[in-house]
Amino acid sequence: MKIALYPGTFDPVTLGHLDIIRRAAGVCDKLVIGVLPNSEKRPWFSVEERIELIKKVTHDLDNVEVKSFDGLTVDFGKQLGASVIVRGLRAITDFEYELQIAQINHRLNPDIDTIFFTTSVEYSYVSSSIAKEVTRYGGDVSGLVPKEIIDDLFAKAKSRTK
Repeated sequence: MKIALYPGTFDPVTLGHLDIIRRAAGVCDKLVIGVLPNSEKRPWFSVEERIELIKKVTHDLDNVEVKSFDGLTVDFGKQLGASVIVRGLRAITDFEYELQIAQINHRLNPDIDTIFFTTSVEYSYVSSSIAKEVTRYGGDVSGLVPKEIIDDLFAKAKSRTK
């Protein structure tokens, strides 16, 4: 069984993330979405909330699981039996950083490879940070995040301003 790991913060999951998830799920037997705490990014949603949001938008994908982890991605990948780490590239500016991460992961565990998916053009500008910023000011996020989580995003923004 070919197991792939797609790690990230997913705060919140965007249409760009979902694009990568759907395409990656199509080329492996099992895709595990690994949700990281990543306190450096000051997430809006708790890890548990992010897991629930991802499950809400991937419920139709039978070979997708969502789990949290903390620590090195390759260690979590090894624990899962993953042979591949999935990473998304939006623009050329992502490539240098992602290449460095892929190379250190390979050094730490040469049994796990990294595969890159370029985000579909219509999502190349989408990021969780942009989605949160647009939400903060009451803008239209329908082209940024899955429709199933728009209400969750606005509710979270409202609760953060209290």
